[in-house]
Amino acid sequence: MMFSEILGHEHLKAHLTKTAAEGRIPHAQLFVGPEGSGTLAMAIAYAQFILCGNTGSENAGGNDACNLKFANLSHPDLHFIYPTVTTEDVKTKPKSIDFLNDWRQFVLGNPYGSLFDWYQMLGVANKQGMIRVEDAAEVLKAMSLKSYEGGYKILIMWMVEKMNPDTANKLLKMIEEPPQKTVILLVAEDEEALLSTIRSRCQTLRFGKIPDAVIAEALHARGGIDMQTARNMSRQAQGNFSKALHLLRDDDEEKPFEEWFVKWVRAAFRAKGNATAINDLLEWSEEISKLGRETQKKFLLYCIEMFRQALLLNYQAPTLVYVQPKIEKFQLENFAPFVNGNNINEIFKELSDAFYHIERNGNAKVILTDLSIKLTRLIHKN
Repeated sequence: MMFSEILGHEHLKAHLTKTAAEGRIPHAQLFVGPEGSGTLAMAIAYAQFILCGNTGSENAGGNDACNLKFANLSHPDLHFIYPTVTTEDVKTKPKSIDFLNDWRQFVLGNPYGSLFDWYQMLGVANKQGMIRVEDAAEVLKAMSLKSYEGGYKILIMWMVEKMNPDTANKLLKMIEEPPQKTVILLVAEDEEALLSTIRSRCQTLRFGKIPDAVIAEALHARGGIDMQTARNMSRQAQGNFSKALHLLRDDDEEKPFEEWFVKWVRAAFRAKGNATAINDLLEWSEEISKLGRETQKKFLLYCIEMFRQALLLNYQAPTLVYVQPKIEKFQLENFAPFVNGNNINEIFKELSDAFYHIERNGNAKVILTDLSIKLTRLIHKN
């Protein structure tokens, strides 16, 4: 992974290469940033810089054979941990090593890929991934051994907030007192979801969203599209390069979300003074409840953002509105007046509560039916 392939974050690249070149390498570091900001890509590039003895500000000038191993993520002293689930092939106690080939394919295909993209690749249905204690036992064993090539051993833990408590406690001792010449890179989106004892033992690097202009330039160069189209896509991506790539390929995972959202909104408007319209809401709830939990959670976040966009439009802030609905005869301008200061807080609360209960394996059909009825009442509230 070349540092030049990572979008933005020039100050972080300079900091990492400079400190590594000077031999000032913290044993535990936490890379925190929103989805699609390049935290995983940076962790891999940094690991390559250290393991291959590269010089300057790029992954070159060091051990060519080592750099070649990083081209397919096969360096023996580079270890990964990431969320996993049971599948047809791995029916019990899944570990990261069980999915290593899938992981390499996923990262090499798109190092900016999201957790949702990873779950889709694994074929996750109604399951939620996590980093289990079996992973901790496996990595403790690997880290206790000497490195294959006599240098550092590096562990990259992606989406580390998905650790269960047993895993976190088991790894805490290693983070506090790692074996000699061991570097641990934790990659997370939600810093607050980590144990405070883990956070306090790491040097934290915070990544911001990638600027729209940087994403637009990358889309123009890589996708061969005109700059105006690239700017429109970058604005919709909101600093998330993974989403920008989905928009470029026209396979955005949020495409069906708009259809489901509009279907619910239209059913909600028909329900006013029409008791029979409850059947449409029940049908909507039934449809969404059949989706995987990760999809349901992502859809609820999409709904929160749609209401936020409508509120901005209603409060005369069109420059902050980036959503461009594609559903026929659905105009955000017509929907916006129904989202205002009288109902927005309650709407956000109901959507957030639904997300909370689905994340904790509540009955999706009951949760979504209750949500659809409550939100129907709220959008008619003046």
